[in-house]
Amino acid sequence: MFIIEKAGNIKDHYTIAKQTLGEGGYGSVSKGEHKQTGAQRAIKAMLKADNKSESYEREVSIMKSLDHPNIINLFETFEDKRSIYLVMELCSGGELFDMIIDLGNFSEVDAAIVMQQIIRGVNYMHERSICHRDLKPENFLFASKAPIAKNNLKIIDFGLSRVMLPGQMLKTKVGTPYYVAPEVLTGSSYDQTSDLWSCGVIMYVLLCGYPPFSGDSDAEVLKKVKAGKFGFKPRDWKDVTEDAKTLIKSLLQMSPKERLTADEALSHAWIKDKAPKAIPGFSLQSDFVNHLRSFQSASHFKKAALHIIAGQLSEKQIKSLRDTFVALDANGDGLLTASEIRAGLMDGGIEELPVDLNQIVDELDANGSGVIDYTEFLAATLQKKLYLQEDVCWNAFATFDQNGDGQISPEELKQVLHNDSVEGVLGAESIAELMREVDGNGDGMIDFEEFMEMMRKNGGTSSHNARESHIFEI
Repeated sequence: MFIIEKAGNIKDHYTIAKQTLGEGGYGSVSKGEHKQTGAQRAIKAMLKADNKSESYEREVSIMKSLDHPNIINLFETFEDKRSIYLVMELCSGGELFDMIIDLGNFSEVDAAIVMQQIIRGVNYMHERSICHRDLKPENFLFASKAPIAKNNLKIIDFGLSRVMLPGQMLKTKVGTPYYVAPEVLTGSSYDQTSDLWSCGVIMYVLLCGYPPFSGDSDAEVLKKVKAGKFGFKPRDWKDVTEDAKTLIKSLLQMSPKERLTADEALSHAWIKDKAPKAIPGFSLQSDFVNHLRSFQSASHFKKAALHIIAGQLSEKQIKSLRDTFVALDANGDGLLTASEIRAGLMDGGIEELPVDLNQIVDELDANGSGVIDYTEFLAATLQKKLYLQEDVCWNAFATFDQNGDGQISPEELKQVLHNDSVEGVLGAESIAELMREVDGNGDGMIDFEEFMEMMRKNGGTSSHNARESHIFEI
């Protein structure tokens, strides 16, 4: 992921609104507009403190490692003497909490759509040994103001999250009273299964409008959480299916070992039957394969630019591609395998699969993980009419143009391409070669017109062919 760390004054780059979008124990969030591109962002400001600096670094590190349709995007970070700033995607649909307040309770179909998205994001985190530790309706944002069936939910706020080493257990008592798991409160060790308890509480709230454990004070709530006893009042649950209640009970198991995992929850009958089946946003015909093949043959620089563009487009712009990714992701782990793409192509009506499909898929796997990540997929399937828009390309250009002087220098290209690792494989000469490919007038710099010319070209050049495409970690 191209997440740039910058020193200096963030206000040199962004106009930040005075009114905050939200406040929390780990900082405030405000709306910001990039001065050069006009891009709208959410900016989280965290005051530095000796006892929190490590937490901030951990939060940034975790966010950098996440790439999933249901997890908030981090674009860049800034740091000055007083604060650390996280520049993230701006979600205009508001908190899940506010939606619950507005609706009172959800229909089972809407609740299943929301829970499927929540658990997919949680499953992805858990596959990476990340425990969120503060899942609650306030920490989920809707991408837009569209109806739930056409919306996308994002997990936010990784301030309490931890990456767990194999066999490691956590002991710190953290979380929010209504949603925290009982094993977290008792002082015993706990792991990622505590997040599934929180998912069970959220599902309960979605279907009836109030939590399973409540009281007049935090102490009373926590006492009830520790006891773990709850029920389904007939007046409020008479129209809710037994499948829904069974799933809630399977998530709110007092014993973490008996609790469903995220993967198991995704396979539960209630989620599978109630949440509408994902349908590809466009036909997986020869056009789809041609997009993949074209990306495969592009130069490293263009691939990097497409990756940046894919990561910064709005939910509206990528909705079709996101829906296709979700439809192809048969097991809901937020990653695509060659077999999943092959099955999608066959379901799309292609009788004879391309002979080079395995090679195409292998070479799309830019970071060598063995699977295709979400943004890798978006970058490879973007249509030209979308990524050749000047404002879209300008946003990508501005990512490379670190000092905002309207030109990309070799040093800036190195910085954005994380050249500490790149040089070990390619060497400094290859950065120079990437520059020469695009630097039409030979002045040693790349201006916007030269950048646009690179984006308009089909495929790559003779010196940078498909076989090299795995080298860059994009």
